[in-house]
Amino acid sequence: MARILHIAFGDEWAAAKAAGAYRMSTRGVSLDDDGVTFIHASRPEQVGSTANRFYADVEEPLRLLVIDTERLVSALCDEDLDGSGTTFPHIYGPLNLDAVVDVQTYERGADGRWPEISPQAVS
Repeated sequence: MARILHIAFGDEWAAAKAAGAYRMSTRGVSLDDDGVTFIHASRPEQVGSTANRFYADVEEPLRLLVIDTERLVSALCDEDLDGSGTTFPHIYGPLNLDAVVDVQTYERGADGRWPEISPQAVS
């Protein structure tokens, strides 16, 4: 079973549980916004760099939604959209809650940076 991760705010995850599906694409952007078609995700080894790039100013702990790709209802595509040579998993549509097999609190390390995540930490 392959697992990918999505970085989320705690209140967004709570709202998703109440609504029955998760619809946040990335920080501050929802599938309900015009032109937004997918939810950004990462493989475990990509989480730290993604968090340090896009959540550098966030002080509160985040959540890591651990997603079992075999349970996804929406399509999953591995894509290099910015031409960097690095692909990221994208979920094209809402994230069904039963595909989220774990939710981990994600906190900054002692050095102030968001830490790297090992694949074993989410298996």
